[in-house]
Amino acid sequence: MSLNSSQLRAFHTVAVHRQFTTAARALNVTQPTISNQVAALELQFDVRLFDRSARGVTLTPVGERLFELTQQHFAIAEQAEQLLSASGTLAGGFVRIGADGPHHVMPVVAKFTQLYPELEVSLQMGNAGAVLQRLAEARLDVAIVGRKSPDTRFHFEVFRQSPIVCFAAIQHPLSQRDSVALTDIVKHKMILREPASETRQLFERALRAGRLTIGEHLQIESREAVREAVAENLGVGVVSLAELDPDPRLRVLPINDADMNMTEYIACMTDRRGLSVVEAFFDAARASNVRDTPTS
Repeated sequence: MSLNSSQLRAFHTVAVHRQFTTAARALNVTQPTISNQVAALELQFDVRLFDRSARGVTLTPVGERLFELTQQHFAIAEQAEQLLSASGTLAGGFVRIGADGPHHVMPVVAKFTQLYPELEVSLQMGNAGAVLQRLAEARLDVAIVGRKSPDTRFHFEVFRQSPIVCFAAIQHPLSQRDSVALTDIVKHKMILREPASETRQLFERALRAGRLTIGEHLQIESREAVREAVAENLGVGVVSLAELDPDPRLRVLPINDADMNMTEYIACMTDRRGLSVVEAFFDAARASNVRDTPTS
């Protein structure tokens, strides 16, 4: 029995989005069309690839195994398309970039578009886990993230290291100091990101090493909202220096008893390292890299 490429593409797209309606939009077809293509594939091989429910679909065990293969299949097809469209000169084509925050990636995008204005660029934001998942699913070509996965399918290169600093409103008592210790910070109400935040995890590891715990705090799931809460003197925060824009309302305070650095990585899939557009992005990232120094 031969595979129908349209049916295989339909299965893969539904597996990526976990919804028939969203997958249909992605392929620019109707929902009945994509449902019929998947059903035909299941009927041809007498298998069930998805368990369907009102909330969406989940892959069956054989669906999971097929999805692993289609990810490889369509990634290779896309690499071939990019190779041919770029013709080795980067004179055309596209690149899909992912990042877990704007501060690190925007200078790279600026440098990259300056060097290769002919390329079409798209940028997707999300937490590090989501960005890496999109890389693995061939929905992104390259990324800049603050988390390194042990999965050998990924290739990582250190892009930038930035110290974790404390910051407070200029009217806060800690703002009278040149630097602070961890014990100083936890005596005050804190404004913190969600527990999955890489910055918060680094900070909590340093506290545990010093046998300290977080006291009164307010949790906010947004960098911008944390900054505004600190500026309104609702508490003090900790942040990677590279992610804190200059603000006359705030005082940056180096932490003098803990060596905490946020490491950002350039990432791609290992089997895509040789693509000219991926190599060009890595080169642009290296060229745009700068070091951070604390400022008030």
